[in-house]
Amino acid sequence: MHYKRILLKLSGEALMGERQYGIDPKRLAEYAEDIKKITQEDVEVAIVIGGGNIFRGVAGASNGMDRVQADYMGMLATVINGLALQSALEDADVPTRLQTAIKIEAIAEPYIKRKAVRHLEKGRVVIFGSGTGNPFFTTDSAAVLRAIEVSADVILKGTRVDGIYDSDPEKNTGAIKFDNLSFDEVLKKGLKIMDTTAFTLSQENELPIIVFDMNTPGNLLRVVSGENIGTKVVN
Repeated sequence: MHYKRILLKLSGEALMGERQYGIDPKRLAEYAEDIKKITQEDVEVAIVIGGGNIFRGVAGASNGMDRVQADYMGMLATVINGLALQSALEDADVPTRLQTAIKIEAIAEPYIKRKAVRHLEKGRVVIFGSGTGNPFFTTDSAAVLRAIEVSADVILKGTRVDGIYDSDPEKNTGAIKFDNLSFDEVLKKGLKIMDTTAFTLSQENELPIIVFDMNTPGNLLRVVSGENIGTKVVN
């Protein structure tokens, strides 16, 4: 395998499947099977998942809710998604641990870096819930932070499009796809891959990012194998 240890970033919206909100069990099962395939190749897998399918803190704040309270609600939404993904993975016979930045001992382990690394070394998938545990930080920031902490080789950002384009390919049929980009090129072109905090942290730590279509079965294995799938961002 091209990568030994990866951090897979999934959006909460990805779990909706064809639904308008919530979690689609069929989509969960598909993701679990794709993740299982790469664990069978001895790839160590850490996952950060968003919560936008249940609650988005920024949206709550824009409707008059206190931003800090709204962000904590969003963190709890990521824990719900983490539990759902953990269940789907375990149904597929993939040993999985859920760790959270906010202590919820009844349902998940508290995040401890050394313990997370030990789980990965033992072949367990580790899901990191509740973001960074701090308001005003996105799950993109949490993904980059955790990837750096556990020494992941790459961040794989699974989306519903097959890479980075110069404009939204779902709205513009003439959008141009990039196969490779540098961090500086992304900034110069004003492309939105992650929020600025997350992107800068990734750049400073020379952590490559690959944006790819997670909804095509087998793509995750192809990316981890080193195939030219999606768009790769490197220094």
